[in-house]
Amino acid sequence: MGAVQHGMHLKARWYLPTALLVDVTGTALPVALFFRSAGQPYALRSAAVAAAAWLGVQTFRHRYAGRLMGESRGALPVLHDWLILLGVLAVVRAAADLRHGPLLCLAALLPSLLLTLVCRKLTYRHLASARRKAQVVSRVLVVGEPSAADDVAEHLAGRTDHPYVVVGIIAIGGGEITSGSRLAGRIDFHPPADTGADTGPLLAAALELQAHVVLVAPGATMSGERLRRLSWALHDAGVELALAPGLVEISVKRLEPTSAAGMALLRIVPPVRRGVQPLLKSVMDRAGAALGIVVLSPVFLVIALAVGLGSAGPVFYRQERIGQSGTPFVMWKFRTMYLNADARKAELAAVNEIDGPMFKMRRDPRVTRVGRLLRRASLDEFPQLINVLRGDMSLVGPRPPLPEEVALYNEVEARRLAVRPGMTGLWQISGRSDLSWDETIQLDLQYVDNWSFTSDVDVMARTLRAVVDGRGAY
Repeated sequence: MGAVQHGMHLKARWYLPTALLVDVTGTALPVALFFRSAGQPYALRSAAVAAAAWLGVQTFRHRYAGRLMGESRGALPVLHDWLILLGVLAVVRAAADLRHGPLLCLAALLPSLLLTLVCRKLTYRHLASARRKAQVVSRVLVVGEPSAADDVAEHLAGRTDHPYVVVGIIAIGGGEITSGSRLAGRIDFHPPADTGADTGPLLAAALELQAHVVLVAPGATMSGERLRRLSWALHDAGVELALAPGLVEISVKRLEPTSAAGMALLRIVPPVRRGVQPLLKSVMDRAGAALGIVVLSPVFLVIALAVGLGSAGPVFYRQERIGQSGTPFVMWKFRTMYLNADARKAELAAVNEIDGPMFKMRRDPRVTRVGRLLRRASLDEFPQLINVLRGDMSLVGPRPPLPEEVALYNEVEARRLAVRPGMTGLWQISGRSDLSWDETIQLDLQYVDNWSFTSDVDVMARTLRAVVDGRGAY
């Protein structure tokens, strides 16, 4: 069993040496060049110390662990590490009584941040491409009651941004397996007196299927002493054990492991609704919107002229949308459709290209020629900065829905109204109009439950690429 216990050994061997090489040279070389060009003393020693500190920070933060290499493309973890590096080197500078200028030090260390970000991005893209081909994965054997095991298997099969691929199911009790996964065996619904009746079929299936991980689906039949003994057998055989608590789209940042009376507990931190982070979000929204309106005013003028000359009608299009807590507001956009567009929506309902209450057409005949260009680059949404400045919207949040869409919401879909709608969000950086209704709702609920100020900053940074790419914008 030991030969198959670590699925992540399949990652490309160049990940770690490349990361180390980029981090060392990307830190030491710029520091040495900057310091020498500025005539500063101890250029080579400073370069060596900076490189060692950068490696130390990332090692302490487990960035070089095989399980984590290539798993994240986010800029915020790297930025966080880099800020720690600045703090460490500031302490070293003060302790050594050096006189290097702060701005010079900052400029010399900036390449380390940028190069590490590029390296992480390239590694992530390589790993994501491999996983889309079912490579570099951990083989998972799911254990649970048939319905629960099917749910877990289908959920894992629905996405490729994770390392798990289900190779079989051990069903607890009777019932059919409908997910399409292989039925690798069955164990009794009630815990047997002989623990071998549980562990025997499970270990045999794990060996036959070369499973790296046994994943226990949520259910009352696999808990307490039964689960404890099962974990002993699996770990003795060199197979990892994982538990699926049944939670979906909950950020790991909101999960806190704890214990009580010897029981392992998983505390779920409530979503952020009050405190410093919402205040920072509000400040960023208002300041960003005000700055955007001032800086982009020449662009506004050019777009307004293009819309006015392109077709008859007003430059701006105002439409009622539903905001936080179901409060209606008037949303501003540059007009991208002909004047009779709203009247024609009913006759085009039969050719709607998206399921659910939203209406989307890839080649909507109501859109003007100028409107297609504006939509492709998301320029039509710039006037929503006015809504952000007024407090109706946020820079980041769920898509602002129409009243007729909200009228069809069920209880789950209505939860997306718990926060202010945004100009951009997870839906925009994940495919926009190419997403199905269920995928859109899933992303919106993920944002509503897990948002943070830092995640908003990350979404805005990734929005720029989505806008330039134009994928899903029509």
